[in-house]
Formats: sequence, structure tokens, C-alpha cells
Amino acid sequence: MPENLLQYLPVIRWQDILDILIVAFLIYRLILLVRGTRAVQVAAGLGVVIIAYFVARHLQLFTLHWLLGTVLNSIFILIIILFQDDIRRVLMQMGQTPFLKNRVKTFQALEEIAKAASIMSQNKTGALIVLERKVGLGDYMESGTYINAQVSSFLLCSIFEKGTPLHDGAVIIQDGRLAAAGCVLPLSTNPSISKRLGTRHRAGIGITEQTDAVSVIVSEETGGISVAIAGRITRDIDSGTLRRILHNAFASNKGDQQSTFWKKLV
Repeated sequence: MPENLLQYLPVIRWQDILDILIVAFLIYRLILLVRGTRAVQVAAGLGVVIIAYFVARHLQLFTLHWLLGTVLNSIFILIIILFQDDIRRVLMQMGQTPFLKNRVKTFQALEEIAKAASIMSQNKTGALIVLERKVGLGDYMESGTYINAQVSSFLLCSIFEKGTPLHDGAVIIQDGRLAAAGCVLPLSTNPSISKRLGTRHRAGIGITEQTDAVSVIVSEETGGISVAIAGRITRDIDSGTLRRILHNAFASNKGDQQSTFWKKLV
């Protein structure tokens, strides 16, 4: 290449590369946070408004163009209003303890879940516990009651005690904390599922078909413990096996992949 052409090439500094990488990482983390929530639908709606704005200008639809332009002039205020819950969640996560402490908190919660499942199995107390991984479960938490408490076997057993207001719904565990209870989940429509499985089991399987969550189900009729991952359920396991499955499911950062132990089971 002639030397006189080199002067027209842009000079890329290491700061530019770092700048691009940081922005890309922030966008990636933002996508992970809003994925699986209503924020995705709201963002899509804003995208439609922006596209309509440029189309109206191109087609010289002056009234529509003016109206959409008026809306978009306040786009930052709209974003703050529409995404206030997600912005709050992002800021909370930014202020959380380091990654290692979060992992310790998560594994402590898994131990409490396994202990609670064992107790409820002995008492034949029906239960459905859903553990969030990469895909957000915010939409499903909105159908229940927010709790945001430390996970403990006593609290779980109290929630699922027969006759309590929240015992029929699902408990959702998020970031090692008991986020919500009494949540409504989608039922699986898989025709290959045994007809003997009731609504609680179908809900536990259904949420794992639509997300990468892990479900722990305790049968009210038999007291059997089941676990569901990726739309597949393993029934009648003991608390030790449940503990190993849960630890393997959360041992890797790759929440969308099944653990080696799970693959061996199924």
C-alpha cells in the first residue's frame, strides 16, 4: 500500500478497543437482565415507534411525524418511567457483593432447599420451588407476592404448609434469595408426560420448557421428590440426589447447558 494512503487510515488506539469492549459487555449484561421479562416487549414497542417515525418522514406524513417526534423528544424520560424496575434491579446488582460471595449465598440456598424438600417429603406437603438461572423470571414473579427473604428450610416449609395463602403457587429463588411466592407458572403441554402427574408437576416442567430454570417438586399425594430441567423430569429421588443435581446445575456459569451429572441421570 502506498505510504501516502496510510495517512487516510484511521488510527486505532488501545483506548478505542477498550471502549468498544466495555460498551459491548454492558449491552450484553443488559440483555441478560431484561431477557425473559416484559422489558423486552416494551423495548420492541419503542423500536416500532422509532421505525414509524422515520417511515412517516420518508412518506411525508407530517402530522404523524410531528406526533411521533414529540414523543421521542422525551425518550429518556420515557425510558426511565417504563424501565424503572429494571434500572433499579441493575443498580442493585451493581452494588452487590463480589461474585464469590454470591456463589456462596446461592449454594447455601441450595442446601436449605434440599433440607426443606426432605422435610416436606416426609410430611407429604406439596411444594413447587423454581430456581432462576440465566433467563429472568420477573414476569412470573409479578403473578405472586414479593418476599425477598433469605432462603431457609423453615420459611419454605411454612409457605407450603396446607391452608396457608401461598401454598398453592410456586416459590421463585433468585440470586440465592427467596424472591416471591404464590407465583403462577405455565403448564407443560407435552403429550408424552405421564397422565398421573398433576398440575404442580406440569407447572414445574412447563417453566423449564420456556426458560433455563430448575424446578423442585414435592408430591402432595406420595411425598416423592422430583426435579425438572430443560423440560425433562426425574421423579422419586432422595434428598442427597437432589442436592447433587442442584449443585451441578449451578456449579457452572453456563446456565443454559445441562450438567454432566444431569445427563447421566436422564
